Amino acid sequence: MAIHPVSEHPQSADLVGGVRNGDPAALGLLYDAFGAGLFRLAYRLTGTREDAEDVVHDVFVGLPEALTRYEERGQFGAWLRRVTARVALMRQRKAHRRQEVGLDSAAGVASSAHGTSEDAALRAALDALPADQRAVVVLKEMEGYTHAEIATTLGISHVTSRVRLLRALRRMRRQLEEDT
Repeated sequence: MAIHPVSEHPQSADLVGGVRNGDPAALGLLYDAFGAGLFRLAYRLTGTREDAEDVVHDVFVGLPEALTRYEERGQFGAWLRRVTARVALMRQRKAHRRQEVGLDSAAGVASSAHGTSEDAALRAALDALPADQRAVVVLKEMEGYTHAEIATTLGISHVTSRVRLLRALRRMRRQLEEDT
């Protein structure tokens, strides 16, 4: 499901207002419109289905409060993706501090059940990246963010975003070459 600007969803502006006013039906309709795309983004950033589900849950639970800071400039979907990316990255930082290991990682379950071995190798290379590098790769290469948008989302400079992407791609290339 594509994420569209508020103007492309005639009711989105009304839904945002409804959520601000505590309307659970409006929140549900926003979830229906944006939930799947936000889940994909969260999954790419966190690497596990459970964490991605938790991220999307946290985003929508906190959405009424977060909307008090939304200025309705630009695309609502882009703003919502930035919020989701921040929540996912905060979750990753907390997990790293607590040294959590997900069940999928601990069991060594391959993700190739739904894709090719090349997809699995690419996913493994992405998962092996440090969280800060993985975030830049996901946002730039998979979500289509510019380096300026990544810098704003992650609170880094656009130069840092470029450097992290370059380092991540080199690291992934090395790992993929070693695996073949």
